[in-house]
Amino acid sequence: MPVASELRLRLHEAISEIGETAWDALRPDGNPFTAFAYLDSLERSGSVGAGTGWQPAHLSLSDGDAVVGVMPLYVKSHSMGEYVFDQSWAQAYARAGGAYYPKLQAAIPFTPVTGPRLLSPDPAVRAALAEAAISVCDRNELSSLHVTFPTVEEWEMLGENRFLQRQDQQFWFDNPGYGSFDDFLAALSANRRKVIRRERRDVQAAVDVRQITGNDITQGHLDQLYAFIADTYERKWGTGTPYLTRDFFPMAAETLRDKMLLVFAYDEDTPVAGAVNFIGDDVLYGRQWGCHVDLPFLHFEVCYYQAIDFAIARGLKRVEAGTQGEHKLSRGYLPHPVYSAHYIRDARLRAPVADYLSQERQAVLEHMAVLGDEASPFKKAP
Repeated sequence: MPVASELRLRLHEAISEIGETAWDALRPDGNPFTAFAYLDSLERSGSVGAGTGWQPAHLSLSDGDAVVGVMPLYVKSHSMGEYVFDQSWAQAYARAGGAYYPKLQAAIPFTPVTGPRLLSPDPAVRAALAEAAISVCDRNELSSLHVTFPTVEEWEMLGENRFLQRQDQQFWFDNPGYGSFDDFLAALSANRRKVIRRERRDVQAAVDVRQITGNDITQGHLDQLYAFIADTYERKWGTGTPYLTRDFFPMAAETLRDKMLLVFAYDEDTPVAGAVNFIGDDVLYGRQWGCHVDLPFLHFEVCYYQAIDFAIARGLKRVEAGTQGEHKLSRGYLPHPVYSAHYIRDARLRAPVADYLSQERQAVLEHMAVLGDEASPFKKAP
């Protein structure tokens, strides 16, 4: 086991400086978002880097010539694309005369998916990565360091090492071993079963919904996917420029094609809606979607029910459907905790944030308990 003080710290302006072999050797599981190919595609496509507010500063620790730990790390000049909201902290610090930006962010950009952020099989190295990131924050007099959507084990370790702990919730579908979608429906209350059947029937009578994976994914599909996502951005925020550039998905598909699931809806031969998912070892991760038609329940079918269908057919343990959206609950997606950890250098900001997070964590736990019990769509135990 290497001694932390003997490890060599380096910051890298591109993940290519570390290299695919060294990076992927330290991944503890098949989470596709921590893969070198995914993060490198973000950089090569221009989704992160100059002008985006996400400047790569990946951290590595080496024992001699061997890289023994890495952290996906970015210098941020704003708080967009994180899905853990700290804009109110930035505003409060600015009113007190402080500069909240730039800050450090250990995250997968634009990807609110739980996964490892301290990549090493050695617990001592993982702790050393956290300390090294703090030292980078301190030496550069940055306001803060944020580790978003880490594993619960990382979250607990960080909480013991000067990080403030935050908790939120997402809605996930858990697969206890269903043999079919009908088995899933049978576990629901009679009313929810009836509603979901009607929603699926209405959508499938209007459009043809197809699952597209692996080598069946073409450049045409990826171009159409970008158009769908851009449409969503235009509808929600008045801008047709997504965080992920047009080049991102083709670049990611070069090596992650077998980890991608597209769900497209067609009106005859014309694609009218689509979603992209990524496939982990035992999890399906729902990511982004868009549509060119106004069809009731289309979003539920393309993003939620098709994902459940796919997970059951593949024997995956769960579907993680992204952030927010209590409407997912009635469709079989139950609340699960997600985490973030925050090192705030200035005590003037740290103290009020700590008080706020203490109250917020309790409120989140209470809300999850209510949703998981009173609002659950599943049959009540006798």
